[in-house]
Amino acid sequence: MQATVRSFDPDTQDGELLLDDGSPLSFSGHAFATSGLRLLRLGQRVRIEMDASGEVTRVTLATLP
Repeated sequence: MQATVRSFDPDTQDGELLLDDGSPLSFSGHAFATSGLRLLRLGQRVRIEMDASGEVTRVTLATLP
């Protein structure tokens, strides 16, 4: 699934995404840390992985096939 970065706090590494339907979705610093990324920019497209409960477990850069 892909989303757009709505907010990102570089200190806590927590943030919020906007899904393509406009719904907000928060992610934790842990989900960001598993990506290996160092920073996210507002408006950046990302790929997200979620667990069965709907919690974001990983945020990575969206890439073209």
